[in-house]
Parts: sequence; C-alpha cells; structure tokens
Amino acid sequence: MMIDRYSIALFLVFSYLVGLLDASAGDADPRYRGCVAECEKTGCAGGTCFPHCKFPSDGVANDGPWYMQEPLYLKWKQWDCQSDCRYNCMIDREKEREAVGHGPVKYHGKWPFTPVFGIQEPASVAFSALNLAMHFHGWLSFFILLYYNLPLRQDKKAYYEYASLWHIYGLLAMNSWLWSAVFHSRDVDLTEKLDYSSAVALLGYSLIVSILRSFNVRVEAARVMVAAPFLAFVTTHILYLNFYTFDYGWNMKVCVAIGVAQLLIWAIWVGITHHPSRWKLWVVVVGGGLAMLLEIYDFPPYQGFFDAHAIWHATTIPLTCLWWSFIRDDAKFRTSILLKKAK
Repeated sequence: MMIDRYSIALFLVFSYLVGLLDASAGDADPRYRGCVAECEKTGCAGGTCFPHCKFPSDGVANDGPWYMQEPLYLKWKQWDCQSDCRYNCMIDREKEREAVGHGPVKYHGKWPFTPVFGIQEPASVAFSALNLAMHFHGWLSFFILLYYNLPLRQDKKAYYEYASLWHIYGLLAMNSWLWSAVFHSRDVDLTEKLDYSSAVALLGYSLIVSILRSFNVRVEAARVMVAAPFLAFVTTHILYLNFYTFDYGWNMKVCVAIGVAQLLIWAIWVGITHHPSRWKLWVVVVGGGLAMLLEIYDFPPYQGFFDAHAIWHATTIPLTCLWWSFIRDDAKFRTSILLKKAK
C-alpha cells in the first residue's frame, strides 16, 4: 500500500528526537564496553568462547594456515567475533540489570532481541516476508484480473490506463519488503543501504502514482513531465546516501516531506471523489494513521521478539490486502467507464 513503509514519517520525527536521548544507553555502559573489549581480545565472554574470534575480517584463521577459511554461510550471515561478543555481553548485562529491577535498554540503537538461527529480529523478518507475500498475491491477482477477466483492446492491452503504473509499483513494493526482511535478519552496511534505498525508491514512486491517479493524468507526455523531477530527485538522493554519506537526518527530512505529501494527496482525493470503493481507501488511510502510533510508543521486544516496529509490520499485512483490493476495484471501475465511452 502507498503508506505502508514511510507514511509514518511525520511521527518518526518525534520518535527520532526522543530516541537520540536513549539510543545508545546500553553500549555506553562501561561494564558492557569492558566486556566487549575483553571478549574481542580473548574470544570469550562469561565463560563462553567463540570460534569466530579465530577469524579476523578477512576470514583467514589467526592460528592456522592461509587456506583455513571461515565457512561460507557464516560469512554470508556476517555473524563474526564482534557480533558474538556484543550479543553475549548484552545478554549478560541485561540479566544483571533485570536482577536489580532495571528494564531493558537499547544497544547500538537497537533493542536486545533473541536471534533465531542467526536471524537478529525474527518477528520483523517474518512479518516483512508476509508483507512481501501479500504484495505478490495482490499484484498477481491484479494481473489476472486485467488480462484474463476484463475485456482487452484490439491490441491485447488492458483498457485500464494505469495498469503499467501499478505493475511497476507492485515490483518495487515486493523488492522493498524483500530487503526489509534481509535487513532485519542481519543488520550490516550493505543490507542497511539496500533496505533504505529500496524503501525510498518505493516511497518516491508511490508519490508519483498518487499524483497521476488523483489528478487523472492519462496523457503520456504529461506523465513524463510530472514524474521526471521526482525521479531525478529520488535517484540523486539514493546515490547521495550510498556513495557520499549515509546521512540519517537528511534522509528523515526527505521521507517526511514525501510521506506527508503523499498522505495528504490520497486523503484529499478520497474526500472529494465518488469512487465506488472509496471506503477501502479510507480504511487504508485511517488504519495506516493509527498504525503510526506504534512508532511513537516504542517499547522493548516482548519475550525478545515482538517490539513496536515488528507489530507495525504486522498491521500493514491486512492493510496491504485491502489496498490491492481497492486497486482491482479501480481497474474494474475505469474499464467500465472506458467501455461505455467506446460504444
């Protein structure tokens, strides 16, 4: 759906400012930092030793010949010595805090999660995968409706003039949720950039589609004129993040501007249109707005799995189903109008 990834941007500003005050409370703890430093030297923390600490960043064993390489699947997960040390020191420190009645804190900007098979945030990964599946189902059902259930023109093209726009949207949405799942499974520089870049690409394109559909822009030349400046800006922004500096503050401002603009466009359009399925769009807009509250009232993961962000991912699943249902209804609605005009 249009508002599923970054329509929360307005509320995230508040969350971001609050998070700055406590984002690194855990990793600033002297006892935690001392534990990690000692672990990286000795390869052991709390009586547990890690074989990964025999491998430096190049993957070659410290105490063996050059051909002793770290297993490929461990390289892919990048679950290395530092990761093991940080995680186990975090767990030990959280047990100490819990024993004296203190609640959990964030370490390196993240809550302490319980990994499953090396997956850092299993709930967020599962919900991201489900969102990916819902977008695939929605796009596939939209494709079948257009080319198998609705009349086609003589050139075998759909009557629905926004078909190609929604096809591209579906592909971008699936790509975005794919990298969301990968990023939540293992947070490293590459997966972070792929997740953020994919999300920004989806956000920027969603704004373009919201303008084209709301203002009923059907002439190809006009569409190019509308889309060109937005595409140029989004492309430049992604290149800036990936090849110049990964500026979280600037990225937040960009997402706020695009997200708010998109949300306002759909809210105004649904308020004045007489579309027969406008109630579905109302539910998506209002439901997405309520889901934003989860980003404001951030809380630590319950049982080490379900934090506010993971639950927010869960709320977008039914909204995505309803969103694609609206798109299919819009295709039927526009096709019926064009068929009447053609007669």
